[in-house]
Amino acid sequence: MRLLLDEDVPQPLLFLLKHLLRGHAVEHVSSLGWKGKKDAPLFRDAKGRFDAILTNNIRQFNDPAECRAIQRSGLHHISYELADGLDGLAMASAAICAGIRSVIAALEGESGQRIVRIHGIASSRRRFDLTNPATDPPSGYWP
Repeated sequence: MRLLLDEDVPQPLLFLLKHLLRGHAVEHVSSLGWKGKKDAPLFRDAKGRFDAILTNNIRQFNDPAECRAIQRSGLHHISYELADGLDGLAMASAAICAGIRSVIAALEGESGQRIVRIHGIASSRRRFDLTNPATDPPSGYWP
């Protein structure tokens, strides 16, 4: 699978996704000199060079011309939820990393274009437990 990361995908994810998707080609639009390229020309130029695009720009589906460009490209369209701020970026990055291997595996078995939405990680759920070993020591922690 050849995956293109859209401009809105943080560049630091490129290295991690290349590591997670060994055996697959993963590129960022910036590394191709396509930074700033409008969506319709991006989809046209990516056709045949890539199999899928990862983006957080779901507004593309609100524009009939962009929808046609997506359809003509034949690219699988993978999007993800992105909340505001650094916590939103962290949760989106985690959701992408947690889901991308399964997404790519599922897409490899498909014969036509697919649209994929990676579900975000709920911000309302705690990500960790914090304990004070002086008042609530783990079993065997203190001799």
